Amino acid sequence: MSRPGAKTRRSLLRTAATASAALALARSGLPRPALAGAAPRVVVIGGGFGGATAARALRRGGVDVTLVDSRATYVACPFSNEVIVGLQPLAAQSFGYGNLARTGLTFVEATATGVDAAARTVRLSDGSSLAYDRLVLSPGIDLRFDAVPGYDPEAVTAMPHAWKAGEQTALLARQLEAMREGGTVILSAPANPYRCPPGPYERASLIAHFLKTRKPRAKLILLDAKDSFSKQRLFESAWAALYPDLLEYVPLAAGGGVTAVEPATMTVRTDFAEYKADVACIIPPQRAGAIAALAGAADRSGWCPIDPVTFESTLVPGIHVIGDAAIAGSMPKSAFSANAQAKVCAQAVIDLLAGRAPEAPKLINTCYSLVAPGYGISVAGVFHPVNGQLADVEGAGGISPVDAPASVRAQEAAYAADWYRTITREVFG
Repeated sequence: MSRPGAKTRRSLLRTAATASAALALARSGLPRPALAGAAPRVVVIGGGFGGATAARALRRGGVDVTLVDSRATYVACPFSNEVIVGLQPLAAQSFGYGNLARTGLTFVEATATGVDAAARTVRLSDGSSLAYDRLVLSPGIDLRFDAVPGYDPEAVTAMPHAWKAGEQTALLARQLEAMREGGTVILSAPANPYRCPPGPYERASLIAHFLKTRKPRAKLILLDAKDSFSKQRLFESAWAALYPDLLEYVPLAAGGGVTAVEPATMTVRTDFAEYKADVACIIPPQRAGAIAALAGAADRSGWCPIDPVTFESTLVPGIHVIGDAAIAGSMPKSAFSANAQAKVCAQAVIDLLAGRAPEAPKLINTCYSLVAPGYGISVAGVFHPVNGQLADVEGAGGISPVDAPASVRAQEAAYAADWYRTITREVFG
């Protein structure tokens, strides 16, 4: 991303927020005239920031919408790192679907177990099926328990990933609270791609803050399966200033890639070393949620290739994929991205059902991270379709300056909190 140049960071963020709001109105808030005749049927699978946004926008556009999710309460990942270190209650991450249901859509609490793309039906865990004219998949991620030897579904009780918010978030918080003074925390970050690229580094920062204030003789070792990461200069500058003797970062080149774990002995191994942990948070590689593969929309990478104008699968006609599961080019896997993609996808579905050609979109993502309470950093980008991919609009993004004063860091932390309140109210309110 480019530096904002003559613009101040504050004006860049305001511009991004204004543009995002304009896109929301253009793409879903005020959709084009509703469809003639009987309302077409669209099934949306996954009720997170992508699926819930798409369902609301489609319903507003006159579509008969059924939203399917395996849980009646969605637990949000943004700000869950704050929950882990006691800065935010887990209850602040939980949202029901009652307000969405009141828009006239149908909510079904069930797991989608299969898709018949030829018959255009979705099979559910209760034995029923749903017919659709178009299907929107927003299944988020599944963890690849085959990727790190020793890290299987049973290992998560000893070494939580906390990469799906909820009980894992609370478990990691309890483990940190109970850890002895002078203990060692191991945190691993996976290779790209994965949900929320800056997330492991925000987590490392906030755990370091927790240790500094609560267990100052403890140590945090961050093992990374790559050598570069989102907002790296900003994070590393902050770590040097705030946590110089507490947080040790080990990149791939120095042996940061985790090769195996042994939960029974709390051992984490790399090519170069073996680490003993009092608390270990292992974030494994990921892939699109299971229904994407069952529908035939995921390729050999485990993710879903899409048309960047409509988000329709390039593998299965009539199926659209948004959010973390999609291969969205330069656009990162984030809640902000999922929300923006959902609005574009919903309008494209409305257009396609009405026989209209969807317009090429521009999409925005802004990603905030906390390094400590009252210390925020961010990166913003604008994306458009180029040669079948979503690519950066050159010169349209920006990143927090490395040398910003404390007042700017505090301002960005406040922006982050405002963004979370705004997006959750928009999506679930």
